[in-house]
Amino acid sequence: MNTATKFTVLIIEDETNISDIICKCLKSHHYKPLQASSGTEGLSVINSQCPDIVLLDLGLPDMDGLSIIREVRNWSSVPIIVVSARTQEKEKVDALDAGADDYITKPFGTSELLARIRASLRHSNRLRNHSEFYKRPYQADALMIDFDKRIVKFHGVPIHLTPVEYRIVSLLAQNSGKVITYGALMTHIWGPYSDKNNNKILRVNMANIRRKLEENPAEPKYIFTEVGIGYRMREDEYNAGGS
Repeated sequence: MNTATKFTVLIIEDETNISDIICKCLKSHHYKPLQASSGTEGLSVINSQCPDIVLLDLGLPDMDGLSIIREVRNWSSVPIIVVSARTQEKEKVDALDAGADDYITKPFGTSELLARIRASLRHSNRLRNHSEFYKRPYQADALMIDFDKRIVKFHGVPIHLTPVEYRIVSLLAQNSGKVITYGALMTHIWGPYSDKNNNKILRVNMANIRRKLEENPAEPKYIFTEVGIGYRMREDEYNAGGS
């Protein structure tokens, strides 16, 4: 039996046709979908049904999606993937900084949506399991990162990273498949008082990392740029083989 049968997915979407399409897709992949057509109804379902993950449209008739994210984050760590037609970079960053786990823009393919759901669920399970998964090395094609030993290997050859470079790579690898905003990276590496509006130092470090870890830095295979938003690490092969 597919392990996805365990997972309940709440769709908060006021456009019935879109909600129904997502619902059908989820059912065909053994998820249990719940539907809510307004922010108020969605908050009620989260509180009463405790879904495993939430797909949230930002443009709801009664509440702004960002307000819903902030409200939920006051009392729940349920993964939230924003599903919206809004394409402005600032809106994506605002949603992620408010507490959303990921962002996918309409129109989207069902394969991409399912992959984002799997990645968010895995990250949530890691946190609930006290990060045991983090102790297992990250592996994606020729890249291996051993978090316990702080060793990075490319094609089996140890790669020297500076302490800052290692912290960046480690954070992205531990959240593989998820976008990490520039602001979140800056705070994690340089502290809460770093200048979030000036990510030049981050970009310089990323350029150095790619020269060391990518066969062709101009066409990265491991660390992808979400333009104007942040970076996303290629999904761990161990996880990618999951549900």
